[in-house]
Amino acid sequence: MPKKIQIGDKWYVAATSASVEEQPQVLKNDRTFAMFDRFGDIQVLVPGKEGLYHDDTRFLSHQEFTIDGVRPLHLGSSMEEANSLLAIDLMNPDLPPRDRRPALAKGTLHVFRAKLLWQGASHEHIRVTHHGSEPVSVRLEMSFDADFVDLFELRGMKREQRGERLAPQVSDAEVVLSYRGLDNCMRRTRVAFEPRPTAIDSGRAVFELRLEPGSESHMYCTVSCETEDMPPPRRTSYESALRESNTSRNAWLGDHCTVVTSNPLVNLWLQRSVSDLSMLTTLLPTGPYPFAGVPWYSTTFGRDGIITALQCLWGAPSMARGVLTFLASTQATELDPQRDAEPGKILHEARASEMARTLEIPFGRYYGSVDSTPLFLVLAAAYWRRTGDIELIRTIWPNILNALQWIDRYGDIDGDGFVEYARRSDEGLVQQGWKDSHDSIFHADGRLAEAPIALCEVQGYVYEAKLGTAELAHATGDAALAHKLRHEATQLRQRFQTAFWCEAIGSYAIALDGDKQQCKVASSNAGHTLWSGIAAHDQAQRIMDGLMSPEFFSGWGVRTIPIGAARYNPMSYHNGSIWPHDNALIAAGMARYGRTESAMQLFSSIFDTTLHFDLHRLPELFCGFRRRHGAGPTLYPVACSPQAWAAAAVLGMLQACLGLEVRAHGPEIVLHRPRLPSFVDWVRISRLGAPGPSVDLLLQRYERNVGFEVLSKHPEVRVMVVA
Repeated sequence: MPKKIQIGDKWYVAATSASVEEQPQVLKNDRTFAMFDRFGDIQVLVPGKEGLYHDDTRFLSHQEFTIDGVRPLHLGSSMEEANSLLAIDLMNPDLPPRDRRPALAKGTLHVFRAKLLWQGASHEHIRVTHHGSEPVSVRLEMSFDADFVDLFELRGMKREQRGERLAPQVSDAEVVLSYRGLDNCMRRTRVAFEPRPTAIDSGRAVFELRLEPGSESHMYCTVSCETEDMPPPRRTSYESALRESNTSRNAWLGDHCTVVTSNPLVNLWLQRSVSDLSMLTTLLPTGPYPFAGVPWYSTTFGRDGIITALQCLWGAPSMARGVLTFLASTQATELDPQRDAEPGKILHEARASEMARTLEIPFGRYYGSVDSTPLFLVLAAAYWRRTGDIELIRTIWPNILNALQWIDRYGDIDGDGFVEYARRSDEGLVQQGWKDSHDSIFHADGRLAEAPIALCEVQGYVYEAKLGTAELAHATGDAALAHKLRHEATQLRQRFQTAFWCEAIGSYAIALDGDKQQCKVASSNAGHTLWSGIAAHDQAQRIMDGLMSPEFFSGWGVRTIPIGAARYNPMSYHNGSIWPHDNALIAAGMARYGRTESAMQLFSSIFDTTLHFDLHRLPELFCGFRRRHGAGPTLYPVACSPQAWAAAAVLGMLQACLGLEVRAHGPEIVLHRPRLPSFVDWVRISRLGAPGPSVDLLLQRYERNVGFEVLSKHPEVRVMVVA
């Protein structure tokens, strides 16, 4: 079972035993997600992460469907309706005689289960079809329970006290299981059946069926998650929930462009990624926001949301608007050391579970990330270039100015011109970059770096943030601020080369420690300096050579640190593993510096991994072992899957190889030195530029370039290729 153990890092998630169901079936809708086994059940034989969750609380911890007290035989399960519907086919096993009924041969009854999540509830349809030649009586039973465990308890945190389980309320077709938490919030799990069961109690519903040959019977089970701060639940039938879910998903997809390629397997990857992004995106009052990943991070994360939105921006700009609006609304306004909050700082994560509300964990609103603030500015500028939406920029302009002030006042702790971090909270994260494991930043001899720590990639983010915000300042009429920010970016780039370049490793040091000593470790972090553009050209070439060397490049992707580094371990979270989003940013950086061939090699390697993963779904990360003939990549045991920035990686990599830029000002579609990898002969992109003036393009691969045909376009749009 995945659980937290103390290995120097309070928030470490470990795998202490093998999971019974290695690939659970995942559904998510807004703030609710569920993980089922392949039967559609939630098993309790071995404690695990399966269950129905809302706001990080498990509202259903057990569900099992049986026929005459025996589990049915599994025929197959699949995700349908673009990720929103779990469909399971089962059949009865050989059943002994019961009462006056003779023995029932296996396969006489077909059971179809379909599950979907909608508006805080799990809706299930069960259809039983009789394929035998004689009438048959059979007993169907659904058992259930709710433990109301906080997700952080599942991660291993021990609580001295818990809230109170209240007496179940049982009616003729419904059971309500209730729990009053230590936060004094009442949480209820409402289990409702249709038609009325033959018998029902606090943990079980029984249906006695009499089936004629060729007939079928239908049952429906709705499990609703209810809290006092939620609006009263709306009773919705399974059919209505399915229609509304499909309508909502289609509306989300309607404003986006579509991509189809010559390779059916690439298309499966694209379809799965878009479906995952649709599933993970939650409609908040501020707009759509991609929750980071299931199960551990199904909530708003600043860094994850920003990077996901950046990778999707060329095809789905509405996500970026939602991310910017939410993060502006939650920007810190005061000093709060226990939350690592400072005025102007952008959110790291927000949670609404019982333990967050009782401050047993600091993550109700937590600000312990050093990079969310500059990345917020990077996204704001990129969004404006993509959409021309100056009204949003004017709306969040105070937040933009506050973020700039945070960078200069609080981000630069010691006034040396670099942005550093040092944890102030005694409960928060020790490491506050994207590699936030406690042991991810270290010296060449393996010693952990002492704070305050200045990460190489963060200086690149600040550089790009100041250049981008200069564009916004110019657009809003503040020429003096634009000039100041450009000057500061130029100075930062010069200081950065001197302070971070390490000749001994042929790369930028991963960080400077609290004594301003280089942590002389080559890392994938340096690849992000290519993405931001802070790297000097000659140094960039050496970094790219290193990243594509056998020490870094496994054949499946670029490792976070290379073989031979002091803390290298291909099975670690951040010290030798492979992260798809990391590779996508590196690929974009390589293309930026003219190494599109290397970017295509990364694209190809990550594509190859999708052929080995269930549903063609990229997980959060996987192990960094060398690629071996006839073997696939090695899973990391507690990786989130799906994960938003991993799902978006395919969009980022395709954009990198095509050098694709969508500019609202013009409007223009620009292809910078476009290339396509060998496994893609052509790409068709429809409605590129939507929801504004758009174009349909067909891109054809040739040996050394890409040809394009404009299939249709808005008269105002100009398409350009830059060699």
